[in-house]
Amino acid sequence: MKTSLKNTTVDDSLILYAELNDAEIRASQRHLKTGLFKRIVSGVLSASPEKEWPAIIALHRIRVLAALFPGAVIGYRSAFSGGMPVDGVMHLSYSYKRVVDLPGLQVVLVKGHGNVQGDQPMSGRNIFFPSQARMLMENLTQSRGAIRKAMGRVAVEERLISIYESRGPEALNRIREEARTIAATLEFEKEFSVLNDLIGSILGTKSAQLATAAGQALAAGTPFDARRLALFETLAATLRAMPLMQKPSPTTTGSARFNFAFLESYFSNFIEGTEFDVSEARRIVLEGKIIDQRPKDSHDILGVFRQVIDPGWSNQSMAPGEAVLHQLRQRHADLMKERPEAAPGDFKDRENFAGNTTFVSPRNVRGTMIEGSKLLPSVQSGMARALLAMFIVSEVHPFIDGNGRLARLVMNAELSVVNACRVIVPTLFREEYLDCLRVLTRQGKPEPFISAMQKIQQWTAAFDYTDLDRVIEQMKACNAFEKSLKQYQLLNFSDLGTGSH
Repeated sequence: MKTSLKNTTVDDSLILYAELNDAEIRASQRHLKTGLFKRIVSGVLSASPEKEWPAIIALHRIRVLAALFPGAVIGYRSAFSGGMPVDGVMHLSYSYKRVVDLPGLQVVLVKGHGNVQGDQPMSGRNIFFPSQARMLMENLTQSRGAIRKAMGRVAVEERLISIYESRGPEALNRIREEARTIAATLEFEKEFSVLNDLIGSILGTKSAQLATAAGQALAAGTPFDARRLALFETLAATLRAMPLMQKPSPTTTGSARFNFAFLESYFSNFIEGTEFDVSEARRIVLEGKIIDQRPKDSHDILGVFRQVIDPGWSNQSMAPGEAVLHQLRQRHADLMKERPEAAPGDFKDRENFAGNTTFVSPRNVRGTMIEGSKLLPSVQSGMARALLAMFIVSEVHPFIDGNGRLARLVMNAELSVVNACRVIVPTLFREEYLDCLRVLTRQGKPEPFISAMQKIQQWTAAFDYTDLDRVIEQMKACNAFEKSLKQYQLLNFSDLGTGSH
């Protein structure tokens, strides 16, 4: 529902005084008196039924927190969990101490310092995500009271070991130096001392007692996931033996490449749940209009688009061996640079899942990527190498977020290197695409994956991308933007007849 406040039309499911001018605030207060709006808390109104408020607050959590507590820093357990509430509680470092109850969310304000070096703004708003160094020291502080704010020494040790195993000793040294720089400002000298001892013990330069079995058993080396490597070899062997169809690139002009890049970024993000109407996405990419209510999603589309249109990224073949680690971290850092909570450029430090699939554990990411990537030169460049590179990244899932988009960018870069048609995975093909990946992951059968990806490349290559309006209409006629496989079938361009040319 939309409500007019003076000359502005706003979504009245959530009204934040901090986002309004004086006239709009007065209009909102009049609606409050008439009963059209109800007060959630001071400065936050809604016209929606109270039963919907928890869902509204959850959807707009960062926006609400930035409006109510400007300059706050996500802290303690919440930062340790990637910026999410823990047991319905969100901890913030703020200028005073208080507990504030919102529908479905309790906000615990911990009196502390505002943002310091290394803290990053979230979603372009006046609220910050702490540096890893700050987050770890906060979680070494003492917790008093019924609601524990800090995870404690054992959890911090486990996180440090995960960082060491997934990113190497240089990552721990960097955290230590960052912590040393900010400890006095935050009055965390004691916490820094503990952190310093833990890092030194993990690196073998100190002898403080480690509490976890992983810490006590830590040894040199770069472990890998043997089952995943066997799976990569199965796919590589099939790709070596199977002749693959491969369409040339249909984008021979700058405008066609630009239009293709837009559609690739739109569909790649839609697969991951970043759902925009195509006209909204066009305004983001073509006009640079970031949607205020969805800045993260807007930047996600721009991140993929940037790497598709930039020849430095779009023609970058995946490196074999240790070089792949630096390469993927650079690509991810660029792709997710507007999302500090996703640790841009840093390999994951905790397990990640998709349904019943558990991806490679953090401690095995580096070794599995190194050994898996060594298979790339053994398969033919173009489609075969593209599918192997894509599956390796998808199966390892080396980062906290952005892995699906990264895997498709890596795949398409291998195609661009040989001037083959890049692959667009339209919305209606999403389930078939994910199903064939699951069959390969769980059953070790690569044929459905290879067949599906050749099929969708053929589909992608059939369009003329010179005119964006025309190709969007043609894709709509092919049901590309639909979601339900029960109601629709993905049509080939040739099925449309001459009337759609």
